[in-house]
Amino acid sequence: MFGSIRTDLAMEAAQAYRPKLPQGVDIQEEEAGGLHVTTVRISSEEAGRPIGRKPGTYITIQLPALTGSVEPADDTTHLLAGKLAALLPKTGGVLVVGLGNEQMTPDALGPQTARQVLATRHIPQDLAERTGLGGLRPVAVLAPGVLGQTGMETGEIVHSIVRDLGPSAVIVVDALASRSLSRLGNTIQISDTGISPGSGVLNSRKELSRHTLGVPVISMGIPTVVDGATLAYDLLGEAPSKPAQDSACHMMVTPRDIDAIIQRGAKHLSLAINAALQPSLSLEDISYLVS
Repeated sequence: MFGSIRTDLAMEAAQAYRPKLPQGVDIQEEEAGGLHVTTVRISSEEAGRPIGRKPGTYITIQLPALTGSVEPADDTTHLLAGKLAALLPKTGGVLVVGLGNEQMTPDALGPQTARQVLATRHIPQDLAERTGLGGLRPVAVLAPGVLGQTGMETGEIVHSIVRDLGPSAVIVVDALASRSLSRLGNTIQISDTGISPGSGVLNSRKELSRHTLGVPVISMGIPTVVDGATLAYDLLGEAPSKPAQDSACHMMVTPRDIDAIIQRGAKHLSLAINAALQPSLSLEDISYLVS
């Protein structure tokens, strides 16, 4: 396999090593709620080195085709919420960070998701109890933009906020890159290993992880782009010529219905985050509160 294949999806990275996976890498597949779920578990740094992944759990959920609207009570929302909640501490405040540049549609998943997450940290406890919201978990939400807009690294911004707020965990949402056109917009990955902002478009910055922030960092993402050279390999089934590979590696390809993909993806992720963080509220109530 030629060296330019790029993907942010652990299941795709591990697929090349089937049926003989590296020792310490385990893949489990299941059907849940009518959706196909693949879980990759990597036990150590050494085990993850061949596939270029950190130790941890990577959960990939295959979505239905891009049709219809996203309903708060659908199976996808409940499945995502359950998988996310299992990776989070049971108590304590949570910071939700939507990474990306909202001015670039394929990179707008994080900011659009953050806009639909219910922020509750500012609500006084006595007011919450008087209004029937006494079970709210403290949640802060941030869409920090990108370096070219703020002059600050995303890692610098998030690190400063985590230091001051002291959340029990951070949820980071970002657009990803896939090796296959068929997965764009139809796959969600959840991981407890954190994320490197911009990695999907070859602009990787300082990672956001337990190591850098001191608290668990759960990443959620949907692939929205394919690297040009990787796409050529996927379509041809073999490595492109060296001139073609050199030209294609400077391109990122995205579907023409990317606006709908981002809108649907942000809705799925925000509903799941809200359901996982505020189980005492119905999703209909949450949707009303964030509208």
